[in-house]
Amino acid sequence: MSIFSPKLGIDLGTANTLVFVPKKGIVLNEPSVVAISQVDRKVMAVGNDAKEMIGRTPDGIVAYRPMKDGVIADYRVTEAMLRYFIDRALGKFSLFKPDVMISVPASITSTERRAVIEAAIRAGAKNAYVVKEPILAAIGAGIPIQEAKGHMVVDIGGGTTDVAVISLGGIVACNSVKCAGNKMDAAIVDYVKKTFNLAIGDHMSEIIKITIGSAIPLDQELVMVVKGRDYISGLPRSTEIKTNEIVKAIASPLRDMIKAIKDVLQETPPELAADIIDQGIIMTGGSSMLRNLPELVFRRTGVKARLADEPLLCVAKGTGTVLDHLDSYKKTIIAKR
Repeated sequence: MSIFSPKLGIDLGTANTLVFVPKKGIVLNEPSVVAISQVDRKVMAVGNDAKEMIGRTPDGIVAYRPMKDGVIADYRVTEAMLRYFIDRALGKFSLFKPDVMISVPASITSTERRAVIEAAIRAGAKNAYVVKEPILAAIGAGIPIQEAKGHMVVDIGGGTTDVAVISLGGIVACNSVKCAGNKMDAAIVDYVKKTFNLAIGDHMSEIIKITIGSAIPLDQELVMVVKGRDYISGLPRSTEIKTNEIVKAIASPLRDMIKAIKDVLQETPPELAADIIDQGIIMTGGSSMLRNLPELVFRRTGVKARLADEPLLCVAKGTGTVLDHLDSYKKTIIAKR
């Protein structure tokens, strides 16, 4: 690493991408969306501007997410997106190429890992390093991962739920399921279609999840008016929907996430399991902010769970910490180029 190279940490997520610059903190937090014109394959917009276009574009423009389930689904578009984020973070006229550290899901294959590194280099990075998400999430949540104690982190993002038990700076047991925020949104779309004969978009279902969603039924339900298109008449229509209906709608993806947590607990060595009972489970990632999710985890596993501070930012903050103390985190970096 050269002294002059600026450093960047990138939390490359399915739903959002966050960029961390040491000494400045998080400088960018935008949706991982790119809008492309189909005529000349040009990138029209990236991030917030592109997300506004989802489901609202004319024929010639497509807005889509190049990351699927936490890994690169469309290489070229991911590269364009990374270039845009790197330029935005450093300013267009930066003389030096940055050293970039990128988060990847715990279950990543070596091919997928290489794709991330290649994309970063081609997008203008001088060196690219990748670190597994649960480790970064743990560091960002302020967990002392270097000590000989077991800590359990559950990082629930848009595309993947990463569960890991960390001790002595490494992952002892982990599991990653392709079931997280996006699956919940899709389940809500399905439910509204089946129950109310109403077609709603992904954006609307995400708003429903955030506004009235909960992991367990509530006595005092929240209510929201949902607008969409009637399947039968084809005309716009609105209807009321309550929290406990959403609880029912997202029960299946939540079951898969809980199962991932249980699987890791079953693989954990007894000494570390004892630590986890004392420490509890730490939850990070945007989708862990679903109402009462820690309570559901506690009910299903018997282990206390708590939300980290600023769960959405943990992984990005973790990249910042690792960039600042590269020597002490040498072990955690899986690959570099």
